[in-house]
Amino acid sequence: MELVNHTVINLIIFVLAVYVGYHVVWNVTPALHTPLMAVTNAISAIIIVGAMLAAGLTNGSVGKVMGVLAVTLAAVNVFGGFLVTQRMLEMFKKKEPKKSEQAGGQS
Repeated sequence: MELVNHTVINLIIFVLAVYVGYHVVWNVTPALHTPLMAVTNAISAIIIVGAMLAAGLTNGSVGKVMGVLAVTLAAVNVFGGFLVTQRMLEMFKKKEPKKSEQAGGQS
């Protein structure tokens, strides 16, 4: 006999994951942001593989559409994550003096 529906259990897990994820992400110090982004990009890449497997093994059209949607959203997440990581790393590079300043100082 099933006391609680599996959908209700999955919904509770989803809500708790959103709550915990929100608090974890907003309490990250700036020094850890770039390594955290690299890890989330790796996790999203794993999600893409899982979504492709799930979509490929599904018989119904709804499952295939949801699988394609999951692959698309995870791919956007990976691409955006790499852009943000690249931009964060550029903030730590030394800035080179402008060419106009170099030429003006040598005259």
